[in-house]
Amino acid sequence: KHRLGHRAVLEIEFKLVASEARSVRLVGDFTDWEKSAIEMRKTAANAWQAQVSLEPGSYAYRFIVDGQWCDDPRGIRREPNPFGTHKTLIEVG
Repeated sequence: KHRLGHRAVLEIEFKLVASEARSVRLVGDFTDWEKSAIEMRKTAANAWQAQVSLEPGSYAYRFIVDGQWCDDPRGIRREPNPFGTHKTLIEVG
């Protein structure tokens, strides 16, 4: 936990196991969805991960795996999106 300006910021790790994937991007309301997608890096354990600094609050996100949108299988909270699928919700702080 550190401070950016006057607000507390937390380092949040996003992780997805997708051993066959060639690329995984993290998208969410904190990246303006596809506009500023975060390229995730592959670990030795065939998982993809990214560290993101977020202020406390509620955020929605999904992954794009080889061009296909997908949910976080580890995500517990979900809500429908306008495309007939779901977005995963995370509470920071």
